Amino acid sequence: MAFSYTNKRGVIYFLHAKATTTKTGKTQTLYFFAKEKKAGVLEAVPQGYKVSETVNGLPVLKKT
Repeated sequence: MAFSYTNKRGVIYFLHAKATTTKTGKTQTLYFFAKEKKAGVLEAVPQGYKVSETVNGLPVLKKT
């Protein structure tokens, strides 16, 4: 079951992760929310993060 977040306007977003490589060669994981389930959907919020909402109603991950 994918992790979903419903914002204050009632829109449902799904949490995704994507691994990328930086210019220096390090691997970095990018977390993002999307309205549809795509490749890389996560089942839970990563440890050390919490879901917050911007003024516009977009969900974002913040480190705790």
